[in-house]
Amino acid sequence: MEIFSYLIDALTPFNLMLALAGVTLGTIIGALPGLSATMAVAILVPFTFAMAPASGLIALGAIYTGAIYGGAFSAILVNTPGTPSSIATTFDGYPMAKRGDGGLAITLATVASVFGGLVGALTLILLAPPLANVALAFGPTEYFWLAIFGLTLISALSVGNTVKGLIGACIGLLMSTIGVAVVGGDVRYTMDSQILLGGIDITSALIGLYCIPVVIDLVATKAPHLSVLEDTRGYRLPEALRISWSNKFNLIRSSVIGTVVGILPGAGGSIAGLIAYSEARRASKHPERFGTGDPNGVIATESANNATVGGGFIPTLVLGIPGTPPDAIILGALLVQGLKIGPSLFNEQGNVVYTFMFGLLIATVLMLPVGLLLGRYAYKSIVRIPKALLVPTVAFLTILGSFAIHSNTHDMQMMLVLGVLAWIMQRYGFAPSPIVLGLVLGQIAEQGFVQSYMIGNATNSLTAMFFGRPISMGIIAFSLLTLFYPLLAGLFSRRPKVAVLEATDTVVKPAVQAKYRDVPAMLFGALFIGVGVLAYVQTKDMSAMGSVFPGTLSAVLVLLSAMLIAFQVGRPKAPGKIEVSGEVKPSTVRRFAIIVAMALWALLLPFIGFFVTSLIAFLVLTVIATFDPPSSGEVALYAVSAVVMVGGFYLLMDKVLGLRMPVGHLF
Repeated sequence: MEIFSYLIDALTPFNLMLALAGVTLGTIIGALPGLSATMAVAILVPFTFAMAPASGLIALGAIYTGAIYGGAFSAILVNTPGTPSSIATTFDGYPMAKRGDGGLAITLATVASVFGGLVGALTLILLAPPLANVALAFGPTEYFWLAIFGLTLISALSVGNTVKGLIGACIGLLMSTIGVAVVGGDVRYTMDSQILLGGIDITSALIGLYCIPVVIDLVATKAPHLSVLEDTRGYRLPEALRISWSNKFNLIRSSVIGTVVGILPGAGGSIAGLIAYSEARRASKHPERFGTGDPNGVIATESANNATVGGGFIPTLVLGIPGTPPDAIILGALLVQGLKIGPSLFNEQGNVVYTFMFGLLIATVLMLPVGLLLGRYAYKSIVRIPKALLVPTVAFLTILGSFAIHSNTHDMQMMLVLGVLAWIMQRYGFAPSPIVLGLVLGQIAEQGFVQSYMIGNATNSLTAMFFGRPISMGIIAFSLLTLFYPLLAGLFSRRPKVAVLEATDTVVKPAVQAKYRDVPAMLFGALFIGVGVLAYVQTKDMSAMGSVFPGTLSAVLVLLSAMLIAFQVGRPKAPGKIEVSGEVKPSTVRRFAIIVAMALWALLLPFIGFFVTSLIAFLVLTVIATFDPPSSGEVALYAVSAVVMVGGFYLLMDKVLGLRMPVGHLF
């Protein structure tokens, strides 16, 4: 009965207030691209030192779980994951929003997040010590294959275009090797620039690869960003509950996947969400619907990534091994509070740790009302905001978010460069999602690969090291099944198939795609062969530890690019494009103008100053996104909105969060 006393301690008014405030603040921060859960937890830590240990930990856990959930908002509404954990949420969440089901998508994400969070928290309470041993069973080889398992999601994103997807993954993996090697310390592919020594920041790359193409295409036509046809139906909670119940096996399976992956140090919500999405698609009776707005995709991702929160605390509390950066910060807070980490923690200081666990459970339950309320107003705001304000607002958040990660303008500039490149490649069938997967999973894959390679060479058992371990063999089997399942399903099914080139793009028939020669694909293939050869040549100056992974990737990239060219050679030349009368032609001038405006914004900001540069750029982007002559009232609204948006976030970053803002010559 003693355990119920800990529940009573967690239900005190002060702890409930901390849980509610933490979840609300975390959700808002997670919804803003660039403002990560790590940043939110790190900023809050000093305020918890004056609290009782259990209360401080409840506040940290609440803001952490809220931030992981909040990433779904921007993923669904503007196709930009607020956190890396919400990458796969964009695949079906944004298509749902585009067809007018954004409110339903947010409610589904909320229900799935609460369920997954409860599974993770209950697992933490009931099974923490024995499940911590699972983490110890994973060595470098298992982590390598786990990353490869995550990359097999490419088959789900590139049906009918798998070679392009695999090329994108290789590009992302190569991008992850830029900077100082995770094993060996070699400096690689920096072009003698100190800017690239730290590598490409994942969050800024995530913002650029997903958000910048959306911003560019928003100004192409006058059409609204999202449909509002379904907005009058409100939360649609009963409908979301019915959908969740009818897909309960997907919900349970994804939550278990998230909990298990969360237990593995270094894996985190991004891998959990990707694996859960991949398994949901494999198990579905209609896998072709994934990527076009299938609710199952949202359910799988959001239940899995929120389950990792509770799962991640298991190795943190029992072994002192933090699984993610927020876990590491909370571990530091535990040590400052004088708690001794280890199995004895549950016996010697059970009052603190169990009160914290129940507080995490309560915070997860509070996500339901908080998420529904915030989601309702977030969706209504996004669908009703005019495009002339939506475009500069989203662009401003991309600039602000990429800068705020490290208070570094170079991250902001890299974000923009990657975003423009992603927009160009996406137009020719190279989806950004495989690139993001490669970048996110690159360091985990390299560390596991290099360590396994070194151990295998030292013991003269390289093949057995990679392919002879029981857990590794199981992961390899699941990877192969996931990778080839779409092909096998297509062979044994008579249903007409469609190929999703990108989760947010047009669905096309593969027969049409494969009928004619893809000349741009051949040109890109030649370009990537050059990139692969150049990358391989540069490995000659690296150590064996630093060169084995990028050297292998370079060879694979050259092989895949040659295959891409070979597949196109025998096809007939495509006929001229037939223009449809009455079709609205996208504005190339506006697209080019917004690229130039954002480039000048990123380049001039450190010299002129954050506030002045951002205010001018905000107004310029408003002009670019305005199609009809505005009234005097609209002009005043746009001007006031620009001052409030830029000024408000400047004060938040400078005065509240204490970030170093570039002042420049003006302000």
